[in-house]
Amino acid sequence: MASARKADLKQETLKKQGALNPHPMDVVDELFAASRFFDPRDLVQVRYEMLRRVEKDGWPVTKSAQGFGFSRVAFYRARAAFRNAGIPGLIPLRRGPRHAHKLSADVVAYAREALTRDPSLSAADLPPLIKKRFGISIHRRSIERALKRGEKRG
Repeated sequence: MASARKADLKQETLKKQGALNPHPMDVVDELFAASRFFDPRDLVQVRYEMLRRVEKDGWPVTKSAQGFGFSRVAFYRARAAFRNAGIPGLIPLRRGPRHAHKLSADVVAYAREALTRDPSLSAADLPPLIKKRFGISIHRRSIERALKRGEKRG
């Protein structure tokens, strides 16, 4: 029972870090079958071992990529990332915007001002006002998060 909880904790940690392999069942290399040290759910470890098979064991790229559940293109991308950044380069990059790119300080200030002027307004009422004033469409949840971020700083 304790080992199951430990495995679940590791899986949850890998997921939070963005390092959970979405296809662990595709990893068929014997290292991962023969030892509990090697975890096919750990994407960084899988990528590293795929690279190591080619660099140290002399495997062909195609054989290594297939044994670890990747394409040749994925192998070359992983190798380039590893050469540029080492192990951290094997961690998948987060996709999508890194910050609230539509919500400039001016937009957030306007939203705050509107809520102060008219306390009956809610974040759900703000998107049409912002659209009219700034010409941009923003979801109410984005506005709520931006307002909340400002509260934490203030």
